[in-house]
Amino acid sequence: MACTSDSEEDEDNNGDNSEEVTESTEDDLVENSVFGTTVSVSFSGTSATVTNSVTGVSVSQSGADVVITSTVEGVEYLLSGTTTSGSFKIYSDYKFKLTLNGVDITSSSGPAINVQSHKRVFAVLADGTTNKLTDSKSYASSTEDQKACLFSEGQLIFSGSGSLTVTGKYKHGICSDDYVLVRSGATVTVAAAATDGIHTNEAVLIDGGTVTITSTDEGINCEEGVVTINSGAVTITTTAASAKGIKGYGNVTINGGDIVVTTKGGDGSEGIESKSILTINDGNIAVTSYDDCINATGSLVINGGTIYCYSSNNDGIDSNGTLTITGGLIVSSGTTSPEEGFDCDQNTFKITGGTILGVGGASSTPTSSVSTQRSVIYGGSGTSGQYISIVSSGGESILNYKLPRSYSQMTLLFSSPSLISGGSYTIYSGGTVSGGTDFHGYLSGATYAVGTQLATFTATSVVTQIGSTSSGGGGGGRW
Repeated sequence: MACTSDSEEDEDNNGDNSEEVTESTEDDLVENSVFGTTVSVSFSGTSATVTNSVTGVSVSQSGADVVITSTVEGVEYLLSGTTTSGSFKIYSDYKFKLTLNGVDITSSSGPAINVQSHKRVFAVLADGTTNKLTDSKSYASSTEDQKACLFSEGQLIFSGSGSLTVTGKYKHGICSDDYVLVRSGATVTVAAAATDGIHTNEAVLIDGGTVTITSTDEGINCEEGVVTINSGAVTITTTAASAKGIKGYGNVTINGGDIVVTTKGGDGSEGIESKSILTINDGNIAVTSYDDCINATGSLVINGGTIYCYSSNNDGIDSNGTLTITGGLIVSSGTTSPEEGFDCDQNTFKITGGTILGVGGASSTPTSSVSTQRSVIYGGSGTSGQYISIVSSGGESILNYKLPRSYSQMTLLFSSPSLISGGSYTIYSGGTVSGGTDFHGYLSGATYAVGTQLATFTATSVVTQIGSTSSGGGGGGRW
């Protein structure tokens, strides 16, 4: 079970989450809870009108700064209107529904919304509404935790088909000291964040919806637990040196979705990073980064999906532990030597399926003893825009790739089910390609008119090396 249920939490008034969160549960669905009473807060300029007839809910107010204290369950808080100097803060002993119904809050002294409760917050973006939150650049002194424009001590669950735009001027855009869940239909945008776009302690779970983040530091950052993306559209841009697009200190798992990550900083600005195990099972993923596009400290497993990586100054895909690929279409471009398209140091590099294309100044070598799909590593040179193609003895073009940049020393790794045992192949440069489907320079189903012959080889071994290559070290060691 992913987490303690709210019914259990509410009975014992213990909001601590003692079990690791790995996925959403039935308790995370707002439709499975009943909220029978409503407290309405309508903002206007520097004031707010609170409509409250709920016993057990008290309100204190200074201008448009509204503070709620609740000791009862089943309450919905409905926020609407616009304030240029206001905020909403809540203390609650129970989970609650927070409906954003066309609200625009700009705070002058702290978070726009500050949830000082360890219970679930069902943040419902009312259908068809546009909602905006902006915090101040500096916060008034407080002994309480308050480190984001939208901050919650407890679980923060977004649903509904409206939209929310958050601007974090002080620190994070959205932060939960527990976990953040985005459900299908919700549109959540962090337009800017002084540090992280979405920051959590326990987990970030994206089950759908649209998440767009522009941040100075990490786009998504989970300090302890997992990051799991099951579906939805996720677009992340970071700007600071060493900033990661997606960073998890626990496992990072991508099961689907359309994910675009761009990191514009310097050294350390990686696209997707796990300090533990990174697993990609499916999804459409495109990462452009200064440093490594995809990096795992423990191990990296790719079982499917379409994945594009382009690093301007380091490796395309880098595992500090083992690297296993069983399926998918992967195009990974590292920069010049010693950087690599695929890098797993001297660890096991296992390929059993998929279409894998890596180009860089070097490459780790697939481990022959555990790989079941054949690979070829070609070393030479190439010019930006030039085609590198591999044609079988029967005339079938099994690789057509348009180089994204020039390499004076190039190492190209290609693995595909089309490389058959004992098959004879010719490697060409140049020529012309027509038709087919273009995936970041990799053209499948295209017609190739041959150019200059570079080399021939016969795939008698699991890994075949042609030309002058450079290896960053893999299961097979250096050439």
